Amino acid sequence: MSLLDLDVIQDEERSIADDAFRAQLASVAPDGRRKWIYAKQPRGTFYRWRTTLSVFLLAFLAFAPFVTVGGQQFLLFDILDRKFVLFGYPLWPEDFYLVVVLFLTGLVSIVLFTAVLGRIWCGWLCPQTVFMEMVFRKIEWWIDGPPGTQHTRHRGPWNFDRLWRFATKQSIFFAISFAIANIFLAYVVSSDTLRGYIEEGPAGHAALFLSLVTFTIVFYLVFARFREQACLVACPYGRFMSALVDDNTVTITYDTKRGEPRGKWRKNDPRSAVIDRQPSAVAADLGDCIDCHQCVVVCPTGIDIRNGIQLECVACTACIDACDEVMEKVKLPKGLIRYTSANAIQSGLKKWFTPRVKGYSAIWGGLVVITSTLFIARSDLAVNILRSPGTTWTVTANGSANFYDAEIINKSGSDLPIVLNVEHPSKATLTTLGLATYVKAGEIAKGRFIVTIPASIAGTGTQHNIDITIDAVSNGKVIKQIRTEFLTP
Repeated sequence: MSLLDLDVIQDEERSIADDAFRAQLASVAPDGRRKWIYAKQPRGTFYRWRTTLSVFLLAFLAFAPFVTVGGQQFLLFDILDRKFVLFGYPLWPEDFYLVVVLFLTGLVSIVLFTAVLGRIWCGWLCPQTVFMEMVFRKIEWWIDGPPGTQHTRHRGPWNFDRLWRFATKQSIFFAISFAIANIFLAYVVSSDTLRGYIEEGPAGHAALFLSLVTFTIVFYLVFARFREQACLVACPYGRFMSALVDDNTVTITYDTKRGEPRGKWRKNDPRSAVIDRQPSAVAADLGDCIDCHQCVVVCPTGIDIRNGIQLECVACTACIDACDEVMEKVKLPKGLIRYTSANAIQSGLKKWFTPRVKGYSAIWGGLVVITSTLFIARSDLAVNILRSPGTTWTVTANGSANFYDAEIINKSGSDLPIVLNVEHPSKATLTTLGLATYVKAGEIAKGRFIVTIPASIAGTGTQHNIDITIDAVSNGKVIKQIRTEFLTP
């Protein structure tokens, strides 16, 4: 084997060693055991912004199903009755196409934002991250103390101190999980129905109560035991993210050109005194990274961001705050870890509006236009007319008559008048049978009516059909025209 071949093999081995972190999760030991992550509480600008945003998001989640707009629950996802309400705007089964375009628009929105800004959804908006980092982990820090204390206590004996802390924390976790399960139930069955269930007690709704307890246990296990594994193992978003992120994506990135090679900080280290530093100008050829590992100990998924972008990174910005705090202490510029792209660090070019992003933006813009147009064109009243089952025609003194069933849905938040008229043929008449002239908000009115056509038009002899047009009129405006057939002798 030549020296050249030996050098190639050594380079390959070094490359494999450098990327070894990608072959295993930070929360799983080499032998497959779970490695519990004791994350340190971040401090800094981004953490304060995330905390403020989480307060708003948690308040929105908790109160949205209990707020009404125009008589409608603000948000409702009643799958069993096929009724959805988005921001006080009711969607009925007839509006399923709106649900489809809304889903597609939301999906493309996530794709677009991920291509531009990485996993900003995971770190700032995802309910799993908000609950875990801003509720459950803060309670854990409050009861169990800082990470070092937690680690020491959990490796120690089950004494009184450990027992009361464990019991208190788990009881609070379970209570919050029960509250979350009830809130999610209010989104599904409506807040009014949930209040009725609570007043009647669980005995009258045993199956529903059992489901509620089941979901409570699931939420409790996710936040008390599964924790970051939900993001690392269960969530599919982290997997398809790798197909959306490229070197121009703006995400949390470690500046390798400025930080490498790493070196421990020494007293009176000349690195902080260098102005307009270049790597060669730094004492002992060291970069700005002082290898303090603070970016690692604050990471809720246990990764080292200095290894580069990873599927386990949820873009929570904790490492940015930790690094900036250290840089400030050692009098070095902040931003060693920051929101930027890999290309911006390597070449200095900030090019985020790439052809791929332009394509996503065009699709997203088209979907927004289509969705907005469909919502604007949607009528407040849905009218469905069908021939009464088992009927054909009836001969009367005035001509031939057909019976029809009508179903009218009021999708708005106010009572609306409704009148049915026959537009074609002009000499036909329409007589209602128990069909309401007003439809209450959010309700369905059902009834029957008779259409009569003079014998001169209907004719006699062999059976044939006549096309008729029925207008549904509300407040003097034709909201829908229904074309159907009239059977004649």
